[in-house]
Amino acid sequence: MAKIKATANGSRQDVIIKKAAFLFRKKGFRAASMRELAENMGVEAPSLYNHIGSKGELLQSICFKIAALFMKQLEEVETRQVSIVEKLEQLIRFHIRLMLQLYDEVYVANHEWKYLDEISLSQFLSQRKLYEAKMIQLVKKGIRQNEIKNIHPQVAVLTILSAVKGLEILQKHKKEIGEAELENSIAEYLVKGLIK
Repeated sequence: MAKIKATANGSRQDVIIKKAAFLFRKKGFRAASMRELAENMGVEAPSLYNHIGSKGELLQSICFKIAALFMKQLEEVETRQVSIVEKLEQLIRFHIRLMLQLYDEVYVANHEWKYLDEISLSQFLSQRKLYEAKMIQLVKKGIRQNEIKNIHPQVAVLTILSAVKGLEILQKHKKEIGEAELENSIAEYLVKGLIK
């Protein structure tokens, strides 16, 4: 059997994580096995264990990779000298692009996180709460600055996050709707709902 090969875009571990995310999305974390992952990659199971400790470690890597990407983008957006509405639009567009580009990983982070071990689960949920709290603060600031309608900030953020998560349903229509059109349509619709 073949060896795991790195790609131009990532290490061997990145390749394993990407394949694992696909398998976890298709079968669910609990139903997927390391043996099946190895078979899908065309390698022996022991080859996987040279690069990754366990199935749980793979799930942890996927969830925290996605959480870190979202948090990094939020922190960058917070520092930009643009309006609150523009900051929220940039975050919405980032969510859409990440969902389209790293669909399997985002899906797993959205649905399979509940199978993280106790310590990782607690850390992951804390990161999610912090992310949502920071978005809520942006909406509150936009309301105070008279940029955003006087709407409930938590409802606004949950609506945005739920709408972007809904892209999972649109994945099967990807060929009918171009990525740029999809991003522009969703971002425009969500942002217009915020603007005063």
